[in-house]
Amino acid sequence: MNWNDLFTALALVMVVEGIMPFISPQKYKITMQQMLSMPDGTLRSIGLGLMLAGVIALFLVR
Repeated sequence: MNWNDLFTALALVMVVEGIMPFISPQKYKITMQQMLSMPDGTLRSIGLGLMLAGVIALFLVR
């Protein structure tokens, strides 16, 4: 893996992260408000699940 691959991956993350606020800013705001009321443990579990899914996806693609 080289720097170009890393920057490509980061650029794709920014594109994916920007889709929801672009398509539906109001629903995005509601979702963020709901996340603020979630316990830290729940958010950490969601984050861990997403990271594991990403690692598995990378393993399958590569």
